[in-house]
Amino acid sequence: MAWQPNPESLSQLAACLKDSLSGFNKAAQKQAELMLTQAKASPDINNYLVYLFSSSDPPSGIQCSAQDYHLVRSAAAIMLKNNVKTGLKQIPADSLNLIKMAIPLGLQDKNSQIRNYAGNIATELIRRGGLLSWPELIPELLKILDNEGGQFSNEAQEGAITALAKICEDNTKMLERELNGQRPLNFILPKLIQATKSPLPKVRAQALTAINVFTARKSQAMLNCIDELLQHLFNLAGDQSADVRRQVCRTFVQLVETRPDKLQPHLTGLVDYIISQQKDDDEELACDAAEFWLAVGEHESLWQSLTPYINKIIPVLLECMVYSPEDIALLGGASDDEEEEDREEDIKPQFAKKSAGRTANGGDASTDPNQNGNAYQKLASMDEDLEEGEIEDEDGDDANPDEKWTLRKCSAAALDVFARDFRDPVFESILPYLTKNLKHDEWPYREAAVLALGAVAEGCMDVVTPHLPELVSYLLSLLNDSEPVVRQITCWTLGRYSAWAAGLTDPAQKQQYFEPMMEGILTKMLDKNKKVQEAGASAFANLEEKAGKKLEPYSGPIIRQYVKCFQKYKDRNMYILYDCVQTLAEHIGPVLAQPDLVDALMPALIDRWQKVSDQSRELFPLLECLSYVAMALNDAFTPYAQPIFRRCVNIIHQNLEQSLALADNPALEVPDKDFLVTSLDLISAIIQALDKEKSAKLVEESQPAFFELLALCMEDPTDEVRQSAYAVLGDCAKYVFGQLQPSLPNILPILLRQLDLDSILDEDIDSGFSVVNNACWSAGEIAIQYKSGMAEWVPELFRRFVETITNPGIPTGVQENAAIALGRLGLGNSELLAPHLASFAEDFLSSMDDVDPSDEKATAFRGFTVIVERNPMAMEKSLLHFFTAIARYRDLKLRSENNNGLHEDFQKTINIYRQLIPQLDQFLSQLQPQDQEALKATYAF
Repeated sequence: MAWQPNPESLSQLAACLKDSLSGFNKAAQKQAELMLTQAKASPDINNYLVYLFSSSDPPSGIQCSAQDYHLVRSAAAIMLKNNVKTGLKQIPADSLNLIKMAIPLGLQDKNSQIRNYAGNIATELIRRGGLLSWPELIPELLKILDNEGGQFSNEAQEGAITALAKICEDNTKMLERELNGQRPLNFILPKLIQATKSPLPKVRAQALTAINVFTARKSQAMLNCIDELLQHLFNLAGDQSADVRRQVCRTFVQLVETRPDKLQPHLTGLVDYIISQQKDDDEELACDAAEFWLAVGEHESLWQSLTPYINKIIPVLLECMVYSPEDIALLGGASDDEEEEDREEDIKPQFAKKSAGRTANGGDASTDPNQNGNAYQKLASMDEDLEEGEIEDEDGDDANPDEKWTLRKCSAAALDVFARDFRDPVFESILPYLTKNLKHDEWPYREAAVLALGAVAEGCMDVVTPHLPELVSYLLSLLNDSEPVVRQITCWTLGRYSAWAAGLTDPAQKQQYFEPMMEGILTKMLDKNKKVQEAGASAFANLEEKAGKKLEPYSGPIIRQYVKCFQKYKDRNMYILYDCVQTLAEHIGPVLAQPDLVDALMPALIDRWQKVSDQSRELFPLLECLSYVAMALNDAFTPYAQPIFRRCVNIIHQNLEQSLALADNPALEVPDKDFLVTSLDLISAIIQALDKEKSAKLVEESQPAFFELLALCMEDPTDEVRQSAYAVLGDCAKYVFGQLQPSLPNILPILLRQLDLDSILDEDIDSGFSVVNNACWSAGEIAIQYKSGMAEWVPELFRRFVETITNPGIPTGVQENAAIALGRLGLGNSELLAPHLASFAEDFLSSMDDVDPSDEKATAFRGFTVIVERNPMAMEKSLLHFFTAIARYRDLKLRSENNNGLHEDFQKTINIYRQLIPQLDQFLSQLQPQDQEALKATYAF
């Protein structure tokens, strides 16, 4: 290299990189991180990082062990990659050339992790700069792979294929697009297929890894190569490397979806091959093989081709569902752990996002024999996107088998899919196994049999039903099995059959099976083993879904058991307990508002509410649970509403302030928007639940001002936040309009911007439309209340709604909400919309055709009829459609003001057209006979 570092600066940087990983000297770590942040401003920083990363031995002046120097190189590589990621355009051309010169050296390094880092930097350069920013890279990698004349080392070939696989994974679409008249994939893919013949196992495996990026995509390059690829796959099927065979299995799984026609002729051989791989001692390989059954079983037509092989496949699935000796050792055996506190890493709330990296734990160096034990974890936290080689997989070999995707789980899922595909034959196939193993002396076989019985519940219910009285009675006895794992799976299986028990109509059978099942599962919610508690709670939530209102007579004992759970559960199981409470509230609703139930449940919830901090992720499920409870209790929630409402407002305020601070200081932690979403949702529930006067008082007394916060949430960059914010806005229009009205001049312009369909990003299209949907709904709710006060915004709202209902690319539900809002605008602004009636009448009526009768539909039609009355001649092309809609409106008998008023509005409109069209009866004869009859029966002609 022409550029040379300053030895003193290089030594300081190396020391900082090393100290930044220290979990033992916090002061040194903090100082090092501060210095690295300052060093980023240096124009030469990337040159120094390149120098350290590419030097396989410590440069002169750097005194450290080989292990510490490896950490320095790794940290330099990750910092370099992140600099490319966040500021490629700011990197000087000379520095960029140095990086490009260093990467080939890194790809040939003796250390595989350094080779991985080199590949990560290379793919980031391509991702940020495009293929033309480094056109020599891919040809150079392919040249190393070809290795003509044996000029490249094994390490170089492995580094090249690893880098190429990363580039394929991160730049898939770029490689498929045309560039300078050709598509890069057209020459890359054949080279990758050729590389599967390499004598190096890692090259073969990585070549297949790269190919698999494209196997699931129907590109022309893949279509051109598919036959050659299949031939290579069959040749590799017996490869000595388990990694290669694993990728072969993954390719077959991908081809199930993209080219089932190519697999069909080879199905007999594939069945035998997949079975052989599923029986392999390599757990990961066996699991990848089992994925094939899942893929085929879920394929629309290919599964039928497995019919002749069912009795061959099912026994293998059953065999693989038994816990292995290694898994049993990791499970830890029988234990009563109810009093043990949960470890923080064991608590994974369903709302929590997976963190980008793990930070180093503290610790005294004198008590930790591994001085660098936390350095790799800290190393990972430096990198926002973890890549291979940068951190070990969290689901490592010592992970609890209950917490990761395993061969056992995959086999059970495949059995579930096959049961739904083939139904009775699957149960007939497993019946001998169940007979033999359900009462097996060894618990792993009992447990696997119970798992199998639960797995076939959905697909084989009809054929299992005659056996259920005997089976359920036996399963209930297994709830007292000495082995916690058996009790755990028994809860799950009983939950799978709870629909059968809940559906029993005979009182004697109900008493014999449903009540004992309910009581048994409830009892296990207080088991002495925490995993059994969790399984019991999950099963009971399932039972609540299936039984619904049939649980009303048992609500007292259920709530009393929940209260005991709140007193006993540790943090982890609280999450599923919240789910139980909210599911019960959802299904028995107002019954929960009985004073004795409220007095039992609410103190337990409030006690937990007071213990959970504003920063705890446990707030997510707790807030959601309270939303359901508030809706169920209605005004009985009043005594608890004010402090909860006030705290939700404070949480929203804090989160928004953190976002504002982040704009000024990007180094600050990004606030978790789930706090906003769940707080808004609970506020929405409270506003709906209480009497309007009480809701109004909560909003009036809010500090900071409620609608100022809501306006900020309506402009939040996160779709889910805006979606919830517009739901709250609509609820406020319905229930506390007096408090909302003064803020509408600030809020309506924000709403109008949200209705701009061009603002929806392609990659977020589903969540974007959900926001638009709620914005339309809230606009309609405001229109009902504000009436002529909307005049200033009517022209723009009208234009947005018409754009929405006339665009065929908009989801039907969004179009329906836009049409309802458009109709409601007519309630107070018909004179502004009447001149445009001919341009939107047909689209409005078409959008409303499939909307179920409701107050919303009634108010939309009432607004529309007012517009029609002002300009009846504009309906010339849509009049038959309008009369058809009137004839088919079937909700007129509902005793509500809107429906009674709509009946009168329709009659008034008919009278107008009776005067305008002397031969109205003849005109209406064009309607279908049943519509003519409905009009004459309902309205006066």
